[in-house]
Amino acid sequence: MEYQWWHWIVDESALGLLMGGLATWLLLGNIAICLVVLAKGADWMVDGAVALARRTGLPKVVIGATIVSLGTTTPEAFVSVMAAWMGNPGLALGNGVGSIIADTGFIFGLTCLLTPVPLNRFILNRTGWVQVGSATLLVVIAGISWLVTGGQPVLGRAVGVGLLCLLVAYLYFTYRWAFEETGSFVTIEVPEEGVAMSILESGARIVAGLLLVIISARILIFAATELARRLGVPEDVVAATMVAFGTSLPELVTAITAVRKGHPEITLGNIVGADVLNCLFVIGAAATARPLAVPPNFFYFHFPTMLLILWLFRWFISINRDNRFKPWQGACLLGIYAVYVIAQYTTQGGVAAH
Repeated sequence: MEYQWWHWIVDESALGLLMGGLATWLLLGNIAICLVVLAKGADWMVDGAVALARRTGLPKVVIGATIVSLGTTTPEAFVSVMAAWMGNPGLALGNGVGSIIADTGFIFGLTCLLTPVPLNRFILNRTGWVQVGSATLLVVIAGISWLVTGGQPVLGRAVGVGLLCLLVAYLYFTYRWAFEETGSFVTIEVPEEGVAMSILESGARIVAGLLLVIISARILIFAATELARRLGVPEDVVAATMVAFGTSLPELVTAITAVRKGHPEITLGNIVGADVLNCLFVIGAAATARPLAVPPNFFYFHFPTMLLILWLFRWFISINRDNRFKPWQGACLLGIYAVYVIAQYTTQGGVAAH
């Protein structure tokens, strides 16, 4: 059957046939290209959203707390929702959980090694507790489902809708908190050309970025799934490492840029917000699209690693009386992430048991 070029994007069977017919090195090339396009698309969306917010008078503190994090987590959301819709729950859930681990363990850990990071009490005493609380709630819900069903635990649509409702509440309270202490919340500086965008130009930038994210995320799912099948690696393992790291590229780019410009506190706000959104937005939207079965290895590998990193992050906050994160704390988070990634590819038999 002959396909036009656009069939590879809208027709799942056509895209599956295309990926299945590619050599392994071409699959790797496709994944690399998709990751770059994902990051670029998210970058365009953030620029457009920030400029649009400026034009419509939305406070800058709200931009930094919500819009930037929403923009940088959009790749995770599209990858996970599409994966769930196409019947790949391991890929959907693994991407959300893996992105939290990558954001806090790898990206924030690396930032602490590169430069001292100011500890903003206003953010961490509010959204910081939502960060660790939402992740803990996710694990508790999965555990209850496991105990109740006595078999395969599932995050149903009701759970997905509930998480999305919590997301709305989080955004609302973040907006209120922004006006309680204007100026103490992390904001992001926007280049002059971003401020000069008209509303039409801002909207066009958002739409263009959204299209790039949708198309590249769709191709990425098929390429990653096909590569996992050929290598004998479970989909959730690939999702929690390769895909999760790739879709976390916007956060990584933001972190590097912030450090380079001397504003590491931007990274802190973005990471905390992205972790909350990965739980409530990414996993919530994926479960709403289609119920997510939770593989057994999440309970003894992915979930414990996520909670270890997040609660360790909370402990670092409590002991940093000088309001700065230390390089050794970043090294600790980075070391846990390295062990997590290496363990998945060296102990596939145990980790991948379904």
